[in-house]
Amino acid sequence: MKAQDVRRHPTTPLTSPAFAPTIPRFTDREYLNVVYRTDPDALRAVVPEPLLVDEPLVRFEVMKMGDVSGYGPYTEAGQTIPVTFEGERGEYLHAMYLDNFPATASGREVSAYPKVIGSPSLSVDCGALVGTLDHGALRVATATMGYKHHELDRREAEAQIAVPTFMLKTIPGYDGMPRVQELVRTRITDLTVKGAWTGPARLQLFAHVLAPLADLPVLEVVSASHILTDLTLNGVEPVHDYLKGGASS
Repeated sequence: MKAQDVRRHPTTPLTSPAFAPTIPRFTDREYLNVVYRTDPDALRAVVPEPLLVDEPLVRFEVMKMGDVSGYGPYTEAGQTIPVTFEGERGEYLHAMYLDNFPATASGREVSAYPKVIGSPSLSVDCGALVGTLDHGALRVATATMGYKHHELDRREAEAQIAVPTFMLKTIPGYDGMPRVQELVRTRITDLTVKGAWTGPARLQLFAHVLAPLADLPVLEVVSASHILTDLTLNGVEPVHDYLKGGASS
């Protein structure tokens, strides 16, 4: 294989790439979001500067992907944290667990989504929308919400999904030290909300050393939403370079 052909392959393994060379389109992407109040000191311990924490809130989310071009259906769960960066309000994407390796590899390598393999699920059980996350054989999160109790204004639903998102991208060099270490920003702009609801909710987190969601403990559930969308993810842009000590150009 000639050098110019090698350069056309963006992922490893060289001849059987880990994910498809496509921008995925999400059809019937379904969200369960539970916003809760937590320990402010615990938040500050995990949110990297120069992001600033306002209120001590966390959003636990479970996303069921009905159909994704290049990847097929899968489910994802994680935690996001409301933050500000240079006066802009957004969310820091703290942790993501999903059951699809190509989506894990592409989201983490191409962008900066903090993805690892887990076993999340989203279903309806006896009048409740139920989102769970397992790590191996152990349950680490259970969220329940009253199923479609009240319509949620679609503009409010769009604002929840399309909030600016910040992530930390770190790529090590061969010496084990970071070769790339940047804070990046993205925002969903190609979004259609097909349905949105709210209702009462509960959330339980269980301690696990390899899935430490419970390190941000649930003190009070603040709100919940159930949203059905079609969307396309945007690319990311670097906004802060930790290795250079300032904003990325």
